Amino acid sequence: MTNIYEKLMDGGPLFMFPILFLLILVLVLITKGFFNKKENEKTISLIGSIGWFTLFWGIFGQTLGLIQAFDAIQAAGDISMGLIAGGLKISLLTTIFGLFTFLVARLGIIILIWMQKEK
Repeated sequence: MTNIYEKLMDGGPLFMFPILFLLILVLVLITKGFFNKKENEKTISLIGSIGWFTLFWGIFGQTLGLIQAFDAIQAAGDISMGLIAGGLKISLLTTIFGLFTFLVARLGIIILIWMQKEK
């Protein structure tokens, strides 16, 4: 559990915690869609919008992280390739988490649409 918390902190709380909150929201909406089949159109649309937002929020976090990293590299001058690789790895955390949330949202949409067509 501490490893997950460390990854959330490494990726930057400003970006990782909103994505975590939105992942939980997507899971709640998917669950709601299973039980409340009357409003599935609205639920599916909302899940899709949240999924796209988290994907772009993760990419935005990575872009800002890379800009900050390149500024630090420029200020430091000559640094090791290992340090650069570690920074690049950390910068990918927000994108991966945003992409994961997006994929969960899309999978939920596919399942809810499939359930609608079976009626």
